[in-house]
Amino acid sequence: MSNGQRIGARVLRRKPIDQLTHPGGELKRTMGVGHLTMISIGATLGTGIFVVLGEAVPLAGPAIVVSFVLAGITALFSALSYAELAGLIPASGSSYSYTYATLGEIVAWVCGWCLVLEYGVSVAAVAVGWGQYVNELLHLLTGLRIPDVLSQPPGAGGVVNIPAVLVVVISMLVLLGGAKGSARTNTILVWVKVGALVMFCAVAFTAFKAGNFAPLFPLGLAGMSAGAATLFFSYIGFDAASTAGEEATNPQRDLPRAIIISLVVVTALYCAVALAAVGAMPWQSFEGTEAALSRVLTDNTGSTIFPVLLSVGAVIAITSVVLTVLYGQTRILYAMSRDGLVPPLFSKLSPRTGVPFANTVVVGLFIAVLAALVPLGALADATSIGTLFAFALVNIAVIILRRTEPHRERSFRVPLSPVTPLLGLGFCVYMMFSLGLDTWVAFLGWMVLGFVIYFGYSVRKARLEVQARD
Repeated sequence: MSNGQRIGARVLRRKPIDQLTHPGGELKRTMGVGHLTMISIGATLGTGIFVVLGEAVPLAGPAIVVSFVLAGITALFSALSYAELAGLIPASGSSYSYTYATLGEIVAWVCGWCLVLEYGVSVAAVAVGWGQYVNELLHLLTGLRIPDVLSQPPGAGGVVNIPAVLVVVISMLVLLGGAKGSARTNTILVWVKVGALVMFCAVAFTAFKAGNFAPLFPLGLAGMSAGAATLFFSYIGFDAASTAGEEATNPQRDLPRAIIISLVVVTALYCAVALAAVGAMPWQSFEGTEAALSRVLTDNTGSTIFPVLLSVGAVIAITSVVLTVLYGQTRILYAMSRDGLVPPLFSKLSPRTGVPFANTVVVGLFIAVLAALVPLGALADATSIGTLFAFALVNIAVIILRRTEPHRERSFRVPLSPVTPLLGLGFCVYMMFSLGLDTWVAFLGWMVLGFVIYFGYSVRKARLEVQARD
């Protein structure tokens, strides 16, 4: 065998499903379908609707409601694929583990590297949004604001975003206490933020003006697509439940249910909020508005009571997102470390709490620095492209496993396969190409860095490589 053939065999090796589903059982199984659903909703419902809405409406106009539907359909196709694979391969690595079993090690590495981008950068983006609502709440209550120098990153008029750092560090400390306690905390936070959005809709619909939706597509179909690509950030997180595969009490049954239920709930809320927001405030007024929903209530009620309640809900909501997405990031790195693709530090568990302690601290501190120094818009778009790429690979994995493992038991099956996964793949590709050139440049640069790490470290340290040498 030539050197090229040997290298090809090494990078395309696949990990057997039985090794992925029985990795050693080190994590504690404490979560039921309720906890898993709340993790998925908690990771999804947050900055996307509370903050990114204000950036997406100027791109799409009143068609923002259609943009939410398009982004939701894209997420739904991928969610169905996630549901099948989560039940079939209930591993902490989520789509990284699925691609390791189907497309080979190098593709799994690419997927895992995209997930690092998705989860890590999205936590930073969400933390930036949290800081914006903290400032809004402070202004409503006291008339004061945190100075830009301490609440904005360089390039956005400040030096460091202290509130963003604060929420990441708080979430990191909660996670260090153990998975079960973190899940309970998240469940409380999710109910509060759902209540805040229902309250917003109830108030905003009293000021609804049908004329705000004419014309529906003032910026054309391209604007609607651009809005959907930006808003896809709002749907990132439903896959977080799949990262709890090794901490679920009955993953084959509960993971598919949690993923589908959470996406339906989140999509319904998003569409209702977008409809109420644009109906209550002309779309042109969203330009440059950071706390868009609070602005809608302030302008239409003339009272500070409802904006204060919403801002409290937003602060709690975004805290929940930071908590659950940070959780997902640590579990993916845990799985990659266990496979030898990243250093063993990330898979060492605390004997007291059973959580990856060093992993959580390193990831938390890194993301805190990122949140302190990078603006929200750049973070949101980078997160979207990484997620779309990972989702595309999950849709491909479903098709491959239907052919290579047709008789393996599945607790959920994607309907109309392979048509549905192919549609999911097509929507992901379409949304990726709706993102800007600068986002693609950043994404390709991230991929180059990933390949440098893979060929410089991971390909030699991979557990499958070590087993082959032994």
